[in-house]
Amino acid sequence: MEDLSLHILDVAENSIKAQAAGIEIRISENAAEDLLSLEIIDDGKGMDDETVKKVLDPFFSTKETRSIGLGLPLLAEAARAANGDFIIESLPGKGTHVKATFQASHIDMKPLGDIAATVVTLIMGHPDVDIHYIHNVDSTHYSLDTHEIKSQLNGMSIATPEVIRFIKDHIKEGLDNLRTPT
Repeated sequence: MEDLSLHILDVAENSIKAQAAGIEIRISENAAEDLLSLEIIDDGKGMDDETVKKVLDPFFSTKETRSIGLGLPLLAEAARAANGDFIIESLPGKGTHVKATFQASHIDMKPLGDIAATVVTLIMGHPDVDIHYIHNVDSTHYSLDTHEIKSQLNGMSIATPEVIRFIKDHIKEGLDNLRTPT
């Protein structure tokens, strides 16, 4: 995977396969600490301790269609390659919390990628799942919550082209404002 947004998409898709009704995606960039962290938190079915220990083995997969699960091991390796860390916590029936940290200036730090496209892809593919995207750059904050958006749509699907276009533009504008605060 060439950028972090693809890792986020992969982990979020795993959350959805684990029956998550809600997923929180948190990205935090801290220039003073030279740190980027990303977290994906879901309310899916979770995993027991034994499964959590196995998920970083690329030859372990919970999928019945294939026996190789590279998503989490590749994210963990990307974090460690950029002088960061990787943590996964999960409880059966409670969900899973994946956190990866990166030294932002490290030569092996992957680019963030197109996070707007990642969030929109999740929304279009899984309109019934609530996605809460939070992005902090130093002291500036951006947030998008599909649960709030859905409550304003009066029964219209969040996956309609007009709403998707609005969401993508909203995310891009929010990220632009993070980078160039007024």
